[in-house]
Amino acid sequence: MFEIFKIGFLTVNFTDLIDIIIVSFIIYELYRLLKGTIAAQIFIGLCIILILSFISQVANFRALSALLKLVTDIWVIAFLILFQPEIRRLLVFVAQNPIFRIFVKHESNEAAEIITEASFELAQQQHGALIILCKTTGIRSFAETGEQINARLSKDLLRTIFFPRSPLHDGAVVISGNLIEAARCTLPLSANTFVNGEALGMRHRAGLGISELTDVISIIVSEETGGISIAENGHMIRELSRDALKKKLTRAIKSPNTKGLRRIMDALYR
Repeated sequence: MFEIFKIGFLTVNFTDLIDIIIVSFIIYELYRLLKGTIAAQIFIGLCIILILSFISQVANFRALSALLKLVTDIWVIAFLILFQPEIRRLLVFVAQNPIFRIFVKHESNEAAEIITEASFELAQQQHGALIILCKTTGIRSFAETGEQINARLSKDLLRTIFFPRSPLHDGAVVISGNLIEAARCTLPLSANTFVNGEALGMRHRAGLGISELTDVISIIVSEETGGISIAENGHMIRELSRDALKKKLTRAIKSPNTKGLRRIMDALYR
């Protein structure tokens, strides 16, 4: 292979250069994905350990190599445990890549229409609601915390579930495609208690929290104000109009929805 340059006893050819560029790009994308989280600091620590391990082997530091080998032997298991939420996000990121969207079919936007109409009718009555619409992945472990419904999605059923006197109204409804999987589900709360200077209630924090961990879109109807908010990818937009909500939901439903990716992600949440 064509030699580009030489550093001491190390010879760098064209293949090595391509290899370095690819690895650098992967590390950069991983850091960008983890930036701003506690996992970013752990990721930097792991990179430092790997660099030190490489240097110790090249320099033949036997004691240091043996010490670092104890760490690197278990780093894969530690990586899976420490980075479980980030691995989920990474798989979601891969699933959303345009390359994969070529091979998947899109679902009808009937669900977007039903959820939009139900949300605004609930808002007019100031009946609080939390609706979780799954996109590329299911959230089986969270759905199993509630009552299993497995019924076809309808506006009347959603209104009935979130009627204040209904035993199922307190909690979240999980929707996958045109199916209501479960109601009265318990969701993780976001650590964020304010968005744009406004305090978040428990329902809004739950909707934001699940969007931080999984590939879903949360629709939150405020019981106090009747305002409608959505949360997606850890970001919340408040006071949506009917048209804006329908467009957001239609776009979400048209995301890729492959069975293989769904099975992989569901396994992580068991």
